[in-house]
Amino acid sequence: MRALQRITSAALIAASAVIAAVPAAAAQNYPTKPVRIITGSSGALGDIITRQLALRLGERWGQPVVVENRPGAGLTIGTAVAAQSPSDGYTLLMADRTSIATAPSLYQNLAYDPVKDLAPITLVATTPLVLIAHPSVPASDLREFIAYVKQLPQGLAHGDGGPGTVNHLAGELMKQLTGADLMPIHYKGTGAAMMGILGGEVKVGFSLPPIALPQLRAGKVKAYVVTSKKRLAGAPDIPTVGEAGLPELESEYWIGMFAPAGTPPAIVNKLNRDFVEILQTAAMRTALLDQGAEPVPGTQSEFAAFIKSETLKWGKVIRTAGLKPE
Repeated sequence: MRALQRITSAALIAASAVIAAVPAAAAQNYPTKPVRIITGSSGALGDIITRQLALRLGERWGQPVVVENRPGAGLTIGTAVAAQSPSDGYTLLMADRTSIATAPSLYQNLAYDPVKDLAPITLVATTPLVLIAHPSVPASDLREFIAYVKQLPQGLAHGDGGPGTVNHLAGELMKQLTGADLMPIHYKGTGAAMMGILGGEVKVGFSLPPIALPQLRAGKVKAYVVTSKKRLAGAPDIPTVGEAGLPELESEYWIGMFAPAGTPPAIVNKLNRDFVEILQTAAMRTALLDQGAEPVPGTQSEFAAFIKSETLKWGKVIRTAGLKPE
């Protein structure tokens, strides 16, 4: 009997070793077929960066990497599709701050749980916002701008890309920090918000660098600050929020790569290694900097902790602003 038990135990150990080796072998050979990466609107910053990554991943893997645009509802539609996809590594997601960190506070019946339904791979890139104003606004720096808005009886209209977007919440955060009454005017996208500022429909807004800088260089808008710790390489004359005396206004748009929850850890680890190595190349760094973004790859645990801190920060801003879940 004891001999039989020893034989059975040895067989179980051997079987366990074989089972454990299967995922590792699968990861070593991964991918063996095309991979799709779901992201938001075509032509948006996340889409542009995703296509840059997909090209380099395809070269590395020897397999097609297809970018699938699933815009709508702040990328929550595409995020839901990815979260409900098979956990085999062949569907990935390039998501952003809105769909991951703020959507849980903005949508009542969200079709996914960012923590339970997605496996973070790596933070990919961040980009600050630029606080811009129509040239008619009589303020030369942030301090003067805040004082100007405070003395307006009805406040100042603030154009953004829609409810819950990064530029909308940056305006709400500034209002909470300074008491300057910025009244949000929602447009259908940041490009439309910029047109509103250029046309004088609204006087101020937070904009992404690729949209703001061409208008700034053309003299059509003025810039007060960038919402990051360091200055923009493409506009080094614009002070940071810290330099302007309001470091709490730091606010960055970010994108990161995810897989559906349950994807084998060995595959997630391989994905992390491949993404990090590509993002650290000089060519990829240059491609991102050309878009006003900075590569910030790291570990899965670092990305998970970052998501947690961002969710807490913007959830508080949303609650303080009295924004109700839709």
